[in-house]
Amino acid sequence: MPDGYTGEAGDLPPCALVDMPGYGYAQAPKAQVDAWTKLVFDYLRGRTTLRRVYVLIDSRHGIKKNDEEVLKLLDLAAVSYQVVLTKTDKIKAAELETLKVDTLAKLAKHPASYPEILATSSEKGVGVDEMRAAILHLLSLG
Repeated sequence: MPDGYTGEAGDLPPCALVDMPGYGYAQAPKAQVDAWTKLVFDYLRGRTTLRRVYVLIDSRHGIKKNDEEVLKLLDLAAVSYQVVLTKTDKIKAAELETLKVDTLAKLAKHPASYPEILATSSEKGVGVDEMRAAILHLLSLG
């Protein structure tokens, strides 16, 4: 946990955690997905109080073409982001380690990316505490 954090809400500055519509798979017409994508990037652009964007990547697929496009846009907007690998319980441990190495290599080419990956499984609860700690650490930086 961050230095000085005692578990009390008053210990940290106020924050908002925003769950934005996805840009990848969606069962909606392309025009609707395009509108969501524009909404997301309009929201992110020029938001000086924004600490970090967490980009969720399905560990069964790794960074796909549409993910790469989003990472490039975040780089151009100078928005700090960190990759969170999801559904890690669906792949073998050796595959996950290979995916982490490959993902870090790809992220090295992106100036706005945070050079650490979070690996999670909501089904098994893996990585959830680490993700919470990462968010709390950002908040503790003021």
